[in-house]
Amino acid sequence: MNQIFGEFDDALQPNQEYLILGFSPSAKSIRQRWRNNGLSANFLADYMVTFFPADERDPKTLSRRTEMQDAVRYIANELLENAMKFHDEASRQPITIKLQLHPDCLVFWVTNSVRSEAIAPFQRFIQDILAAQPLERYLQQLEQNALNDEHTASGIGLLTMMVDYGAIVGWKFTQLEQTPPVMTVTTRVQVPI
Repeated sequence: MNQIFGEFDDALQPNQEYLILGFSPSAKSIRQRWRNNGLSANFLADYMVTFFPADERDPKTLSRRTEMQDAVRYIANELLENAMKFHDEASRQPITIKLQLHPDCLVFWVTNSVRSEAIAPFQRFIQDILAAQPLERYLQQLEQNALNDEHTASGIGLLTMMVDYGAIVGWKFTQLEQTPPVMTVTTRVQVPI
């Protein structure tokens, strides 16, 4: 059974240019890899920027290339941090991040398992984000965070993607048929280029 929230278009045609990284739970603990998220995000950004040639004599192309590299770095890091933070370590499912280059957009796909007790609150949070204007919700969340130092799941990263990068975000929850049952969530983020 799949549940879709937001704009989750998995019919977007596959493309020749993509990169997938996977993190296996059988190796080092996923949480112990937290510090590696930045390295992985940098790798994805450095890889993808090779598809945005820059002319040293044209400051616009240099600027655009840097903007795309920064966007990939930020979005990949945020998505990996969220996936690792909320991953169900009891499951043996890997965390994967896929980055696709299309003529008019970049698409990130991040899949991780999620603890059963975290599903309903996460879905309420998603509905809350989708019901509001991104900038308005972003400002509200900044105020909430200023009042509550202990709030660790603020959603600021997702809201920043939407506000600063024009990201279109969607989620797909999938119940895997295995024993014990495992729920995965795929977060899809599309950014115009």
